[in-house]
Amino acid sequence: MKKIILASGSPRRKDLLTDAGIKFDIDVSDYEEDMTLDLPPHELAKYLSLGKARTVAERHKNAIIVAADTFVVLKGEVLGKPHTKEKAKEMLNKLSGQTHSIVTGFTIIDTETGKTISEAQESKLYFREILPEEIDEYIASGDPLDKAGAYAVQGGGGKFVEKIEGDYTNIIGIPMKLFLEKLKTYL
Repeated sequence: MKKIILASGSPRRKDLLTDAGIKFDIDVSDYEEDMTLDLPPHELAKYLSLGKARTVAERHKNAIIVAADTFVVLKGEVLGKPHTKEKAKEMLNKLSGQTHSIVTGFTIIDTETGKTISEAQESKLYFREILPEEIDEYIASGDPLDKAGAYAVQGGGGKFVEKIEGDYTNIIGIPMKLFLEKLKTYL
């Protein structure tokens, strides 16, 4: 069987694949994401995941490469990782009391045959009103800085969520039901 390579350093994606019983290695993609591309959210997610997968595919012969990209969409605006406390605060203030989408794109490439699949899935989240002191406390934890939209639903950001529609694993980093269906066609 071909080796499966996860082109991501995300501990959440690693956990999702491990929990599904998939044996894989990790080779983190050094692809530079451009969140400013003028593409609809689903197309942007697929494009970014494809870029990550192709970068890693160049380094492996006869392997299955898996890459993904997740971001938040609020009223048409794409929110990636904030990286700074100021940007995290701005994002969480925007999301407070709002319904928004989580879009995850994933790509699977067979480096031997060149077979490539890119898909995207969307889930909706409903945030309650978040108090300013709650935002400050959450940012002080350091959790939001490397998370799309400045929160992790499975972490401290989960307390802001009133309701979820769609695949929970999509929100975490890979829509596992759809991903496993597609991965089967490679194995």
